[in-house]
Amino acid sequence: MELGIRELVSGLGIAISVGASLSIVKTKLQAVIESLQDIESRLRVIDQRVDQTEITSQRVDVLSAMMSPAEKEKSTREIERVKANLDHALAEITHLKKIHNGSHIATRSLD
Repeated sequence: MELGIRELVSGLGIAISVGASLSIVKTKLQAVIESLQDIESRLRVIDQRVDQTEITSQRVDVLSAMMSPAEKEKSTREIERVKANLDHALAEITHLKKIHNGSHIATRSLD
C-alpha cells in the first residue's frame, strides 16, 4: 500500500488538528486547575470562619446556661446554705469558748 500526497497531507492535517486540540485542552485544564485551587483556598477560609463561629456559639451557650435565672437561683441557695452553716459553726465555737474554763486536768506522760 502506497501513500500518496493526498493521504500524507490528510494525515498531517489530522496530526496538526490533534496537536492543536491537545494544546487547547492543556491550556483550559490549567485554567480549571487554577480556578479549583482558588476555590479550595476560599473554602478553607470559610471553613475556619465557620469553626470560629461554632466555638463562639458554644461559648455563648455555656455562658447563657451559667447566667440563667435557674442557675443563679441554685447558686444563691448554695451560698446561703454555706453562710448558714458558717454562722452555726461560729456560734458553736463561741459557745465552746465561753464554757471552757481554761484549766486542764493533768495527764501522765506516755513516755
